[in-house]
Amino acid sequence: MNLERGHTFSFSPSGKDFLLDGEPFQIRSGEMHPARIPREYWQHRIRMARAMGMNCIALYIMWNYHETRRGVFDFHSGNRDIEAFIRLCQSERMWVLLRPGPYVCAEWDLGGLPSYLLSDPDIQLRTDSATDSRYMAAVARYIEELVPRIRPLLIHHGGPILMIQIENEFGSYGSNPAYLEELRQLWLKGGVTGSFYTEDGLPQLERNRTTVTGGAIALSNGDAAQIATIRRAFPAVPAMAGEVYPGWLTHWGEPAFAGTNYDLSPTLSAFMRSKRSFNLYVIHGGTSFGFYAGANVDDSGNYQPDITSYDYSAPINEQGTATTKYMKYRDIIASFLPAPLPDIPDAIPTLELAGINALMPALYASIWDNLPTALPREQSVDPQSFESYGQAFGFVLYRKQLHEYAGGVLNIGTVHDYATVFVGEHYAGGVSRASIPPEYAQPLHVMHGAPLALPSTLPGHESNPGDPVSLEILVEGMGRVNYGPAIVDRKGLLEPVRLNNADGSFSLLKGWDVFLLPMDDTFIANLQENCANPLKPGLFFKASLLLDEVGDTWLDMSNWTKGVVWVNGHNLGRYWNIGPQRRLYCPAPWLVQGENEVLIFDLHQIHAKPVELANTLS
Repeated sequence: MNLERGHTFSFSPSGKDFLLDGEPFQIRSGEMHPARIPREYWQHRIRMARAMGMNCIALYIMWNYHETRRGVFDFHSGNRDIEAFIRLCQSERMWVLLRPGPYVCAEWDLGGLPSYLLSDPDIQLRTDSATDSRYMAAVARYIEELVPRIRPLLIHHGGPILMIQIENEFGSYGSNPAYLEELRQLWLKGGVTGSFYTEDGLPQLERNRTTVTGGAIALSNGDAAQIATIRRAFPAVPAMAGEVYPGWLTHWGEPAFAGTNYDLSPTLSAFMRSKRSFNLYVIHGGTSFGFYAGANVDDSGNYQPDITSYDYSAPINEQGTATTKYMKYRDIIASFLPAPLPDIPDAIPTLELAGINALMPALYASIWDNLPTALPREQSVDPQSFESYGQAFGFVLYRKQLHEYAGGVLNIGTVHDYATVFVGEHYAGGVSRASIPPEYAQPLHVMHGAPLALPSTLPGHESNPGDPVSLEILVEGMGRVNYGPAIVDRKGLLEPVRLNNADGSFSLLKGWDVFLLPMDDTFIANLQENCANPLKPGLFFKASLLLDEVGDTWLDMSNWTKGVVWVNGHNLGRYWNIGPQRRLYCPAPWLVQGENEVLIFDLHQIHAKPVELANTLS
């Protein structure tokens, strides 16, 4: 297969087949996301997919990973160079299915939509211009940025892109043909004429008819029988299994990693026997580094944030290693192909741990001594969401002076998503939107969405009861909901704060000082080594890791409570002792020979504990 010469891609007149150069073509696709893979490993992961028998790579483009601020796009730095990834697929003789959204789901924060959209209090997402022109104006700006990057990479221009997906699983959200057609027209306006396709579960597609004119159909959790069913309902265009799940996503607090026992062997055999096209979602998941992991809301309305690892129990694991599933599926696929598969690429080396002791971090700094200037008070008569302050991720501190303090019960039950509360410099407890097992919640006095009882007396305050007392609420925004009708998921304190007094009265607390703590690259780079009160949680700890050689490794955070880890300025993601993930993946390209800096921010611990190194996720 020579992807450098000209090729054509089309649908057969009967709608039965995809056609490559006029001949029936089976798409064997494996999905991976450049945003979840260090750029230095892109080629290795693509080669791993090809060696398993794939001829195509499917990839999401996460809009909010590229437009980090309204109107400011980045398609060049680090692993954001989508054009380079697609060209790399071509150089490795792989076709491409492009899934640019604008909404992608993907267990990614807000399904890939930029959080600045939520600064408009009445915004409607995933809808047409007639319903909300603000949303579609932002979408148009995004697609206009993509068009000149994507157009030269289409198959009829000599590139590897076979098809472009319009939106994603819209049938699970609504029924609005005008919206899907408006998206298609934006691409056409830019000279991108397809081929297009849509992705939906079979029941949602049958109910909401969420297709586009002339577009192929991909089925979520599809199999050969479902493809036959949908071909009878939509005979004019071909269909494929667009998301075939070899594993599944995992939420914080679940007892174990999901999807480990999934076996696609019968499904894959049926695809190969019938020569039906399919895409494995995902063949390699990677890692939701930084603050990009998303969340779900279950049928009862319970918030379920996703873990940092996106291993997904995929055939190619988080580090890029061939699993038992990989070897089994490779053998099945190879048995139906006329030519032998390429050799499996060598595994990525792991760090040689012999002679490396556990890291023992030391107290470095306090968030309380690294506060920026407070926002103007008129912006925060009542506390507002992160988005209303223009902040996407990280933490926000809300501070209020209380006069004639006598304790009471604090009601911030709608916090999004996790708050630690302090009264007069003393930790009073926490409130979590997500459910926490009692054995982890009770020692920290963390309530699940319930009112928090504040102490009636404070050390040192008894002699001066009239002195004002500072109430501080440090809020962590975790993943925004990425699926379903609850995706309008703002972060922070979303309602007025209420203090119930012992006499039965209550006060609505007005007039807050607000401090934005995005914990982004700039904030971390400017962190000052300072800690006036080492007994007040919200501390940074630092350790040095000396290496003669580099390799992939994992930082085991089992001894820590809840927080974030940076290595040499790279945000590895969140950890949380409720599990099931307790180790954070650190790729070798982020390490250096010599001294490496490990920085930990923990919401609860005031004493450092060891950090072990490991060579597997679990």
